[in-house]
Amino acid sequence: MDHEIAVSKAEDIADHILAPAARQNDKEARFSSEAIAALGSAGLLAITLPTEMGGSGLGPRTLAAVIATFAEADASAAMVYLMHMCATATIASARAGATTAETLKDIAAGRHLTTLAFSEAGSRSHFWAPVSRGKRNGADVRITARKSWVTSAGHAQSYVVSALAPDGKGPTDSTLYLVASNKPGLSVAGPWDGLGMRANASAPMDLEDCEVEPGFQLTDDGAGFKAMLEIVLPLFNLGTSAVALGLSRAAVAGTAAHLKAARFEHLGATLGESLPTLRGQLATMQIDTDGLAARIDDLVDHLERPRETTVLRVLESKAAAGEVAIAVTSTAMRVCGGAAFSKHMAIERLFRDAHAGAVMAPTGDVLREFIGKAVLGIPLF
Repeated sequence: MDHEIAVSKAEDIADHILAPAARQNDKEARFSSEAIAALGSAGLLAITLPTEMGGSGLGPRTLAAVIATFAEADASAAMVYLMHMCATATIASARAGATTAETLKDIAAGRHLTTLAFSEAGSRSHFWAPVSRGKRNGADVRITARKSWVTSAGHAQSYVVSALAPDGKGPTDSTLYLVASNKPGLSVAGPWDGLGMRANASAPMDLEDCEVEPGFQLTDDGAGFKAMLEIVLPLFNLGTSAVALGLSRAAVAGTAAHLKAARFEHLGATLGESLPTLRGQLATMQIDTDGLAARIDDLVDHLERPRETTVLRVLESKAAAGEVAIAVTSTAMRVCGGAAFSKHMAIERLFRDAHAGAVMAPTGDVLREFIGKAVLGIPLF
């Protein structure tokens, strides 16, 4: 599968499966198993997995394009996909001797959904610093943890779980483990009823004395922090930026359609024809959306050809993208007026979904702290 084929398949799924069900899934906070089945059948669950592991070996450019395409139709499904891809990359990069071959084979075959289980209430938006700790039990490790946000909770076949290493000395001495969904002690700890991204099942999960065998320890003891920053964070920030782009594009398209269709009957003209102020706001939405697309292209280039400024671009992308998505969808709400406010359009869902990015770790405030330190030459940690 090449870039064009992957994007074409994503467009087909977005048009025929995601978009028709997005409104009802949002209303019911319903996870779309149909979408996951379609992604698996289309071979999209393994597009960035190396070819020697059964994947397509495609890079960040394709990943961003596919995620943006999904987000235009349903941002919840796009986030499920992004978290799967982040977890897949982590599993694929597991330490020598890890028992991951069967999981990767199933992912490549389109029959395995995975996700990340990092965030904990005790460390909040500092997702890289779990407060739970693994306890050595002979060769195995037992984990008791309260994970606060787990996308696809109860629907994934596996979870990439973080915990402090048994002998870790500080908050960044973490280890990553692969925990199967049927592992005794693993459970969904509550329902998901969010303001936005309502159909991605981002529920809390509990691990109660879950036993993890040595083969399912993905990183060396204390090396989880390095994997989070070097493997997960670049993909996650790229992906969340692409979600913001998809939301912004959908908001521009929905607003333009409204301005062309809604009419002042007594004037014999559409809203777009009658009110230059609305045209101006639509223009600002388009400018901001195109600016975000350019920023994502720049980040992709930095990920494909790493250099001194790559870390800065990774940090900047999510912080900027979140603000753009909120600004564009907020303007769309105002421009579309009562039609948007009364939920006659998808704009209101886009507005709520856009705000979810602001509370996803690392938050904009945390990212700006890092960016400021980087500009001043202060160590990030």
